[in-house]
Amino acid sequence: MPELPEVETIRRQLAPHLTGRTITRAQLLDPRWTRPDPPAAVAAELGGAVVERLERAGKYLVWALSGERYLLMHLRMTGTLLFDPPAPPLHTRVLLDLDDGHRLIYVDPRRFGTGHLLHGADARDEYLNARIGTEPFTPEFTPELLRGLGRGRAAPVKAFILDQRRVAGVGNIYADEALFRAGIHPLRPAGRLSGADWARLRDGIEEALSAGIQAKGASIDDFRHIDGARGSFQDLFLVHRRAGRPCPRCGTGIRKIVVGGRGTYVCERCQPKPRSRSGRPDAPRTQGGAAKPRAAR
Repeated sequence: MPELPEVETIRRQLAPHLTGRTITRAQLLDPRWTRPDPPAAVAAELGGAVVERLERAGKYLVWALSGERYLLMHLRMTGTLLFDPPAPPLHTRVLLDLDDGHRLIYVDPRRFGTGHLLHGADARDEYLNARIGTEPFTPEFTPELLRGLGRGRAAPVKAFILDQRRVAGVGNIYADEALFRAGIHPLRPAGRLSGADWARLRDGIEEALSAGIQAKGASIDDFRHIDGARGSFQDLFLVHRRAGRPCPRCGTGIRKIVVGGRGTYVCERCQPKPRSRSGRPDAPRTQGGAAKPRAAR
């Protein structure tokens, strides 16, 4: 699924082409995209709308349109936005024609992406506030905030930072990369992190996201730029998808485990295993989900 760096890359690429342009025609070919709103009504409102700004909130691409309307797009797992492709590809779901003759196409093989048209800034804020938490790179994104949100929580820290209602925009790739930078094992309970841990993790999150933005996103499966090109952050991963390969810091083999149902990559020398209340290291779950047995005493 495209995460904050991928959506920010798309925003930066599209903004020069869309800002100030009028949508002359909108064709919504998949009724699921606007559910529960009827696609014909949404298409009618998009036709004639001027794109005033293109913004991002977490993993949402936010179109600020004339008449104080906001189109909130979420690409989900397989959504792609293509600008002026030679022909509509297979699985095209939305076509937007612009007043300068250009066309933007939304393609989504698995049809999980969404597009919601909201009226007024209050409706936009209410929608986003119910779904996403604090944005990295903002003054509010502090170690103290994270520590307060994590206080008393037994859930693994990776699951905590994947919760979009707490930290906006971080997905599986950037969680692994951030935790490695912070030297924190993904299975450590969020409530057991110290203030220093949260400070390193805040910095690790922003460093990983910045690296992803600079590389114009990671193209592992479906993510593409608006011209169909691939991002390059996958070539710069420190731990993600590097199981069995040496850690770039210490040379220890990187392991793949499962945290909250997600494949997770970790160097257990640089990111020490959490210890149970008995003082023993907790047994991580393997990729298959079974706990690794401890040796008999």
